[in-house]
Amino acid sequence: MILQRQLRRVPAQWFCAGAVFVVTLSLYGWTLAPTVTLTDSGELIVVARDLGVAHPPGFPLWVLLAHLSSLVPVGNIAVRVNLASACWAALGCAMLTLTVAELMIAASDRLTQKPKGNRRKKIAPGVPAPAGNETRAFRAIVVLAPAVAAGLLMGFSRTLWSYATIAEVYTLNALLVFTVFFLMLRWRRAIMAERTRAGAGLEKRDGSAADRAHDALLYAAALVFGLALGVHHVTVALTLPAMAVLVWRTEGVKFFASRRLLYAALIATGALVAIYSYLPIAAARMPIINWGRPQSLQEIWWHITGRQYQVFLSFTPATIGQEASEFFQLLLREFGLPWLPLALLFALAGFGFLFQSDRTVFWFLLALILANLAYGFGYKIGEDKDAYYLFTFSAVAMAAASGVRYLIQLALLKSSSHEARFFIPALAILLPLLIAIFGNWPYNNHRYFFVARDYVENILRAITPDGLLLTADWQVASPMFYTQEVEQDRRDVKVVNINLLRRSWYFDYLRHASPGLIARSRDRIDTFVALLKQWEKDPQAFASSPSRTQGIETAFIEMLHAIVTNEQRVGPVYATRDTFLTDPAGPAFSAWIREKYQLVPEGLVFNLATERGFHDSAEVPLQTRGLADGTVRYEENDVVRLKVLPTYTSMLINRARYLAAYGQRRRALPLLEQAFALDPQVSAAPGVLDNGTGRASSP
Repeated sequence: MILQRQLRRVPAQWFCAGAVFVVTLSLYGWTLAPTVTLTDSGELIVVARDLGVAHPPGFPLWVLLAHLSSLVPVGNIAVRVNLASACWAALGCAMLTLTVAELMIAASDRLTQKPKGNRRKKIAPGVPAPAGNETRAFRAIVVLAPAVAAGLLMGFSRTLWSYATIAEVYTLNALLVFTVFFLMLRWRRAIMAERTRAGAGLEKRDGSAADRAHDALLYAAALVFGLALGVHHVTVALTLPAMAVLVWRTEGVKFFASRRLLYAALIATGALVAIYSYLPIAAARMPIINWGRPQSLQEIWWHITGRQYQVFLSFTPATIGQEASEFFQLLLREFGLPWLPLALLFALAGFGFLFQSDRTVFWFLLALILANLAYGFGYKIGEDKDAYYLFTFSAVAMAAASGVRYLIQLALLKSSSHEARFFIPALAILLPLLIAIFGNWPYNNHRYFFVARDYVENILRAITPDGLLLTADWQVASPMFYTQEVEQDRRDVKVVNINLLRRSWYFDYLRHASPGLIARSRDRIDTFVALLKQWEKDPQAFASSPSRTQGIETAFIEMLHAIVTNEQRVGPVYATRDTFLTDPAGPAFSAWIREKYQLVPEGLVFNLATERGFHDSAEVPLQTRGLADGTVRYEENDVVRLKVLPTYTSMLINRARYLAAYGQRRRALPLLEQAFALDPQVSAAPGVLDNGTGRASSP
């Protein structure tokens, strides 16, 4: 009985948020990736397990929480961290449900308030205000239905759902920011309710004692905001203009010169400093991955500000136009079928409804979108660009919820038919959700996503013991971190990422992973690293000096020559396809490789053979689960279609050509058939290396 009485006191919106959490977590759990995935997943899992330092800005809060999840005895380490992403995403959807409920409750409160002259104003064209005896059922429906719709719509969206099934930082980011939204809107509603009870006008913004009585919510929001900056600070900081609009519309301009703002800023800054103090502490431990080694104040600043990624910022008209075009393509697919953007239509209706009924929320959502787009349109990045628009998508979901409310009010207040009053709202909620879940399921169901794990295993199958692998493909290097460091598989293989060789911290990792390699080429490595550290401290000094630039490039090439030559004495050397297609080490190094070695295609790699002629070897069996069997669908711009699948098809064709060139046509035919089975359009693929001469040719 006591429990029942306590439950009756719990607001209904909390039950709805709990229901949204259960539904979305069940969905994410069912579609969870069973192992490591592509892009940053492998690196992040290793960092989380070992309490290391991830790539800039380091994501310290994510690392700490993901480390705790890695200790849970459920499945493998990758599944544990993937499951943490699912939990954070589901909690984020629940918080968004509560956030929208706050908006809807505030709107209902305004409906029941009597304006001057005891006249009721219409809240939107064609929607009459409810009568004074407005029923509790009406209030519950117009509050809870849009809130649940927003939470589930966000949960079924393409972007949040996709990151909820893998190891990534963005779902924790969403949870914390949605929590800030909820706290700020609850703060605003509490102040508005206080003014109503006191008989003061809602526009009274004098920072009175009654207003300050609810500042605990404001300071809690500041604390969560500071912690959120310890996950992905760029996208979190982009919500500040929207927060400023909310504060200004609630407390006026004077708030920005008040002690209340100072206290909030100090709390947020304190949380930020506390969480980022993790970086130098972790770096001092010399973990397996110690990206940037951020120990000095300058190194910490460089890491937090992501200095190495600032080259991708470009606010030229061409860049803005291209990024804007890509954004609208992402937006059309976000909530389901691009050719049936019903959720977007609800959002447009919702924005119109909000402009008429609640300008504060209208400007809040608009500021959230504009700030997000202002940065996103100038940032050229590939694989995870959709995550940078997460809060734009959340604003669309909140606006769509207002559109749902508008339709519900029309149905409940204007329909004479009892059935229509409930059928129309139910349809308004269910139809966009069904479109979202069925439209995004084929792309976000990662239950059978073994692409990254198979990619690495297929590469390792071709490499004999103590071999060296050269690669510049992050889709190889990142899951390889997980395979070798977490699963302890094929630790004998020495993997060198050519791109990371331009970062001094990476040599610390190589000393841990392949000490023999470092010892055999120590002189050349030490010479280059000394110059590299000078460049890292002052890149402008090299940019303004052609001789210094030439010197460090020469040292880099000589180091690579030494590594390849010395490792050939203890085992074979292999290279992935990208090493020659993109020339990550420069054309001089590629030319040197082609001149000195014969490139023999074996599986998904080239064997750098010292002797010319036919090198007979068994065919490498390739596991291709989820790659092209229909269990997972991929967009045309997905990294699987852009990088992974072309590697499979081109290397199969290269191997077939190599065999055919030496009279092994019967062995070549099954390889060609396998390539065309993976991609029937393979003939349109980019140029690939031919039968070992190093020249480019078409498939």
